[in-house]
Amino acid sequence: MAQRAFNLPNMLTYARIIAVPLVVLCFFLEGHLKSSDFARWSALVIFLLASVTDYFDGYFARAWQQTSNIGKMLDPIADKLLVATCLLLLAADTDRHAGIAGWSLWAAIIILCREILVSGLREYLAALKVSVPVTQLAKWKTTIQMVAIAFLLAGPAGDKIFPLTTQTGLVLLWIAALVTLYTGYDYFRAGLKHIMGE
Repeated sequence: MAQRAFNLPNMLTYARIIAVPLVVLCFFLEGHLKSSDFARWSALVIFLLASVTDYFDGYFARAWQQTSNIGKMLDPIADKLLVATCLLLLAADTDRHAGIAGWSLWAAIIILCREILVSGLREYLAALKVSVPVTQLAKWKTTIQMVAIAFLLAGPAGDKIFPLTTQTGLVLLWIAALVTLYTGYDYFRAGLKHIMGE
């Protein structure tokens, strides 16, 4: 059991969870929420490294046949923690008017609400011994979310190099929100069959 818990795929998942407070820390380097250029680039590097582990933990688990229950449980949780934390940070950072604000907040709310609702659905169906597989579109949804957040983390710092960095991030965030809505509906439609059958 201990050997499975500390295999490489699981260690990569743990690293992704550890990355969450590190990203937050980048925004609080000066003792309060402030997104200096250094803070944003630091947060982006940590976020990108964490996002890469999302691919490799699954790849190594399959390639080396090192799948485990703890890995199956923590992998989606690590993704949701990383996405939710970054969205909340970007929404809270109003210092430079280059985050999630105004109408863009709705995109973040859609994403967060969907993740909570689907997690609740999965927990309920798990009690019924029903597994809801992750669709290919749901994987694309996660990828679009991660790319959007990466652009938004760079934000004003990135705008100095590529002037449309923030705007690109916001457009991708809305695309992610729309795909999120559809995949959420898809999961509920599949889960509803089992719920109504009870």
